[in-house]
Amino acid sequence: MKIPRRIAQTLINSLKGGVVPRVGLPYVTVGRKAEIDALLHDVDIIADGGASFRFIVGKYGSGKSFLLQTIRNYVMAKDFVVVDADLSPERRLQGTRGQGLATYKELVRNMSTKTKPEGGALSLILDRWISGVQQEVMASSELGITDPGLAPLVEKQISAVIGSLNEMVHGFDFARLLTLYYRAHLSGDDETKAKVLKWFRGEYATKTEARQELGVNIVITDDDWYEYLKLFACFLKQANYAGMLILIDELVNIYKIPNAITRQYNYEKILTMYNDTMQGKAQHLGVILCGTPQCMEDPRRGVYSYEALRSRLAEGRFSGTHKDLLSPVIRLQPLTPEEMLILVEKLADIHAGLYEYPQIVKQQDMADFIEIEFGRIGADAHITPREVIRDFIEVLDIVYQNPEVKVRELLGSGEFTYAQNAVQEAATQEQFAEFEL
Repeated sequence: MKIPRRIAQTLINSLKGGVVPRVGLPYVTVGRKAEIDALLHDVDIIADGGASFRFIVGKYGSGKSFLLQTIRNYVMAKDFVVVDADLSPERRLQGTRGQGLATYKELVRNMSTKTKPEGGALSLILDRWISGVQQEVMASSELGITDPGLAPLVEKQISAVIGSLNEMVHGFDFARLLTLYYRAHLSGDDETKAKVLKWFRGEYATKTEARQELGVNIVITDDDWYEYLKLFACFLKQANYAGMLILIDELVNIYKIPNAITRQYNYEKILTMYNDTMQGKAQHLGVILCGTPQCMEDPRRGVYSYEALRSRLAEGRFSGTHKDLLSPVIRLQPLTPEEMLILVEKLADIHAGLYEYPQIVKQQDMADFIEIEFGRIGADAHITPREVIRDFIEVLDIVYQNPEVKVRELLGSGEFTYAQNAVQEAATQEQFAEFEL
């Protein structure tokens, strides 16, 4: 494979550090075809005006974030707008001290498009929308960009575009702010444009401040931030994007909330989002939440502790050995040794290309590596791609820097204990959990 060095460096550094790279994922994607196909089916429905809601459930290091980034890159190439955020103690879906609003701010800050995949695309989206309306009006009216008659026609067209938003919750104020942004764009008033962007990013703390600076008597809050994402989804479709996808990772941070009432409020927000998308109240919008099996299934603290969600999401009687990828919950199965072998082959090629050396790790060495990794105690249930990848990149680094080292000798030396320890620790923890139950 011929991969740009910048992308190869990002891939190797990110994967060795245990994090998912945002670029170059197609070069290392292995397995998950059924899961990807299921999510891409949702994407087609969103583009047609529908909505979707999915949970991706898997153990730490099983590939949840990797799958999210793969879908993220695909839909941006299809002209979707993507917003993503990781939950944390400071970022929740609902809170009493701004934690829900903090999640909204993070989502909007990470708003990404095909031409601005690193985030911060809000101003670009609004400017592109205005430019697109101007071009459309100019084509139909044969007026030039400096013609004084163009502005009224453009504003009329913009009013027609955003008029459909007025019927939605908070739609009138949302549409009013879009009009303010257009007028500021037309007059070259960068200060007002910045204030409108500040409002859309949820950065006004009080209604008084928003009224003084923009003349609107409303601000985005902990309670209603999701309503504005629905507005954004409808607006983006009017602005000629395919739709919007919301990606939220680290759902385990809701599971960790010590206060039971606060957890229930967060699960209630999930229920609201779930019902909206499933009942057709949201359009051009997809939501994907990621979490561990424990944060989903724990009957005392997990998502299933909220009965309304458990009754909607729990597996039916006919699941088990057969995967139902059309259900709201997608459970990631471990990659097979054969799939992991393909992955390490790809990594070996990328590493050799990055550091410009002839491939010194042979096919049999890779097969031996996979056999050793999967032969550890508890590996069948607990080993994850993250652990195998980190071990293998470490092997590549050592062999590259020490050409006299033989791969087979290194693998058999007992020096590689990372995956072994992690797997055995996971198995021990599971035994203790069963004992406590």
